Amino acid sequence: MSLFKNIFSSDKKETLDKGLEKSKSSFFGKLSKAVAGKSKVDDEVLDNLEEVLVTSDVGVDTTLKIIDRIEARVSRDKYLGTEELNVILREEIAGLLSETHIGEDTEFLVPTDKKPHVIMVVGVNGVGKTTTIGKLAHQFKNQGLKVVLGAGDTFRAAAIDQLEVWAKRVDVPIIKQKMGSDPASVAFDTLNSAVADDADVVLIDTAGRLHNKVNLMNELSKVKRVMQKVVDDAPHEVLLVLDGSTGQNAFEQAKQFTKATEVSSLAVTKLDGTAKGGVVIGISDQFQIPVKYIGVGEGIEDLQVFNKYEFVDSFFKI
Repeated sequence: MSLFKNIFSSDKKETLDKGLEKSKSSFFGKLSKAVAGKSKVDDEVLDNLEEVLVTSDVGVDTTLKIIDRIEARVSRDKYLGTEELNVILREEIAGLLSETHIGEDTEFLVPTDKKPHVIMVVGVNGVGKTTTIGKLAHQFKNQGLKVVLGAGDTFRAAAIDQLEVWAKRVDVPIIKQKMGSDPASVAFDTLNSAVADDADVVLIDTAGRLHNKVNLMNELSKVKRVMQKVVDDAPHEVLLVLDGSTGQNAFEQAKQFTKATEVSSLAVTKLDGTAKGGVVIGISDQFQIPVKYIGVGEGIEDLQVFNKYEFVDSFFKI
């Protein structure tokens, strides 16, 4: 099918294949049971397939769209054997995701019309937010860009320390204050430093709390307002980091954060350690926000640009 081309390098594709291994094994295990004893795709197979997709964390709404597409194909082609089902799924899910022009990047890109390009990173504690910032800094620096980190999660000393470890590892400057400082003050200092240093990219960490949405909204709004005293249209991107291993909880976090602030892109982490990789398909379909990055391993190179065609190809590769 023309949607599937070898876009990624063989090393990157191999890492993606390996990172999705648990999700793929779990999915095909369920699919085998769903079609056991059946030679063609009929109503019973479709009912079973619906259950497989929902329990694979694809999400109810996206699952119903996929089932509708497969029903239409069954009625058009008259006879579809169950042995073709994984190929059909691969093609119809790619077709569904292709209806939006997001998830088509292959490289870590930074717009060149804004300098510095300011990315505010949000997400609850434990999702891999700081690690994602460190790995992004590594990728951007490898492109020859000047990167500055801002330790805006001042509510946990561990967050500041962890980001400092990444700054040293990647060899980029970090702006920080002591624990308990005003996050907006850190953001202000970070942007001042970035402008003075003619930096290309700024990555600002924020506190990962969601227990009180009003407080979170107020805090993030304040950080934005203070940033704009230095760079008038900052932040240029609000990146929400979600833990893929939490499955449907990642959907809920996405809903809550999109209510609290204007999220413009998503990163889904920890896909290598879970069988819930189907959540990326659902999130990519349900939210009008691009999934830009996925975490498929612990190595510094294992944060990848999300490309929906490569993802679906890896997910359904036997």
